[in-house]
Amino acid sequence: MLHARLPRRLPAVLALALLAACAQSPHEAAESVGSDAAPAPASPAEAAAGAARLQSDAAAPGDDAVVRPEAPPSPQQMVSAIASQDDPARRFIRTAQVQFQVDDVYRSALAIEDLVAAQGGFVVGNRIRTDTLRVRRRPMGEGKQLELTEYVTRGELSVRVPSDRAQAFLRELAGQMRVLDGRDFSAHDAQFDLLRQQLAYQRGQALQASLGDAVQAGDRLDRKAEAYAARAQALAARDEALVAQREFEDRVAFATISLSLQQAPQVRSAERVDVEAVFAQHSPGFFARLGSALGSGWYGLLDTLVALALLWPLWLAAAVAAIALRSWRRAHRAVKPG
Repeated sequence: MLHARLPRRLPAVLALALLAACAQSPHEAAESVGSDAAPAPASPAEAAAGAARLQSDAAAPGDDAVVRPEAPPSPQQMVSAIASQDDPARRFIRTAQVQFQVDDVYRSALAIEDLVAAQGGFVVGNRIRTDTLRVRRRPMGEGKQLELTEYVTRGELSVRVPSDRAQAFLRELAGQMRVLDGRDFSAHDAQFDLLRQQLAYQRGQALQASLGDAVQAGDRLDRKAEAYAARAQALAARDEALVAQREFEDRVAFATISLSLQQAPQVRSAERVDVEAVFAQHSPGFFARLGSALGSGWYGLLDTLVALALLWPLWLAAAVAAIALRSWRRAHRAVKPG
């Protein structure tokens, strides 16, 4: 009878199962399929598209940082109107400070000196030093140790180049840079400084002429010695003014550029003698050390006895005091009644 009812109920059961499958959402169906089977690998095109999306997301303006590949500075980064502006009514004293990183400080310093000479300038300072950042040591055995030293090489150069060629020199300097850390340009309008130097020079000339006339005429000065001393001071002031004016002209004609070079930190390895290991290797054995300790203890006891013997007056005074104390006690006991 059961077999007779089963064919009648089978269509209803199949219809219910079909309705349940259709009611399931596409998202749940995807999750059920993903849980039963492993995801298919992405194609190269899909991977490239995903990488492009990640890069565009990383370069979005709203992000905190953008990762860019390191590239050497271009000559345009060393261009500034300060180093090239020219005005016939003004006299500029040009200075510049540039900080940058290079691959090799010594090689770049020599190349910069050649660039300065090619522009008609000269080098007034070249200082290179190596600073140690940290040192690590590891034992290697057999009385040796490995010493690793992290150091950085820095250079300081001060050069003078003609002011009208300073811009060309800075452009050529970009070829020696790996990373530009900073640059500072300045052009000081020194026309008033020049006027001040010229007026000082004219005052010295006028004072010298007036003192010469006073010495020859004998007026307003009682003694010629004082006149000669005053004239010597006037000549010295005139010479100082002339030197200051020449220095000023030189600073206007040649720009002063200070360069700070730095190389990436490097590690130097060297084999050193492990002094502690050598001492431990050549130290005496246990029994030798024990015998030495016993001998030292014996001699220490003898030294103690000798030191105590040096204090014999103290021991004698203590013995006399002990005898006197004992005699006093005996006499005190004898005086007591019955």
